Amino acid sequence: MPTENAQPPFPRPKTRVAVLISGSGTNMASLIAAGQAADAPYQVAVVVSNIAEVAGLDKARAAGVEALTVEHKPFGKDREAHERAIDALLVERNIEVIALAGYMRLLTPWLVQKWAGRMLNIHPSLLPLYPGLNTHARAIEAGDLEAGCTVHVVTEGVDEGPVLGQARVPILPGDTPDALAERVKAAEHSLYPQTLAAFVAR
Repeated sequence: MPTENAQPPFPRPKTRVAVLISGSGTNMASLIAAGQAADAPYQVAVVVSNIAEVAGLDKARAAGVEALTVEHKPFGKDREAHERAIDALLVERNIEVIALAGYMRLLTPWLVQKWAGRMLNIHPSLLPLYPGLNTHARAIEAGDLEAGCTVHVVTEGVDEGPVLGQARVPILPGDTPDALAERVKAAEHSLYPQTLAAFVAR
C-alpha cells in the first residue's frame, strides 16, 4: 500500500531529437510544437539545415529551438565529410534520435550506419508505393483511389526502411499533384509527431 507521503515516480527525461531540414520546415514546426507539450516523450533540441537562410531556421528560432546551418557546398562531392560535420554537432548536444523533415540530401552509408535504428524520415506516399520523387503525380497517373504519407526508419535503401506509421488521403476526381500534395502535407503534420512520440516511448 502506498503511504500518504509517497512520491510520484520521477518523470522520464524527454528524448533529445535533432531535425534535419533543407527548406520551409513545415513538418519540423509540427514536430517542435508537439514536443513542447508537457507530456510529450521527446523534445526537438536542435534543427540543422544544409542550406543557409531557409525559412525553417527562422521558424525553429521563433519557437525557441537552436537552429544551425552546415552548408554542403564547401564540402564539394565529399558527402560523408559534410555528414561528419553534422554528426559532430549532434553528438555535442547529446542527440538521441534524428528526424529527417524535407532534408534533400542522399545519405551515405556512414551516417545511416552511425544512426541505425535512430533515424526517421517522412515520405509523401504509401510506401512501398512510389519511393523517390514526384509521388503525387505518379499516384494520380496510376489511377489510385488514395495517396498518403509514411514515417519509416531510415536504411541504406532509398525509402525502404521499416514502416512505423501511415496516413491515407483520398484522391479526388480532377485532383492535381499540387492539390493532393497540400492535403497529404496536412496529414503529415499530424502523423509525424504521433509516430515519433510512439517511437521514442517504446
